Amino acid sequence: MNRELQVSQEQLISAWQERLPALMNTGDSFTVQGDAANDQSLLIHFNAAGHQEYALDFRCTYVDSREVAVDLIDVEQGGWHADERSEAVQLLAQQYTRQIHECAQALQDVTNP
Repeated sequence: MNRELQVSQEQLISAWQERLPALMNTGDSFTVQGDAANDQSLLIHFNAAGHQEYALDFRCTYVDSREVAVDLIDVEQGGWHADERSEAVQLLAQQYTRQIHECAQALQDVTNP
C-alpha cells in the first residue's frame, strides 16, 4: 500500500543533509534544498571531485512515502553547460542517481514510519 509523504520539506532536507554524506565518494560535495514548485521534491546539487569540475543537478521527487523519482536537470563543467550525453557525465549521473536512491532507502524510517 503506497502512502502519501507525511514529512515536511524542511525535515526531509535536514534528514538528507545528515544521511547523504555517508553515501558519497571522498572529495565529492553536495547541497540539498527544497523545490519551491513542489513540496514533495528536493533539488540536489553535486560537485564531483577531480579535475573535470563537473557539477550535476537533480530533482528528487517523492512519488509516495517509499519511492522517489530522480531526474537529471542540469550538468555543468567548469561553470559552463556540459553535454549530458558524454560518457563521463553518464557515469557520474548513474553514480549520483544510485546514491540518491540509496539515501531515500536509508531514510525510510523518516518517510515511512
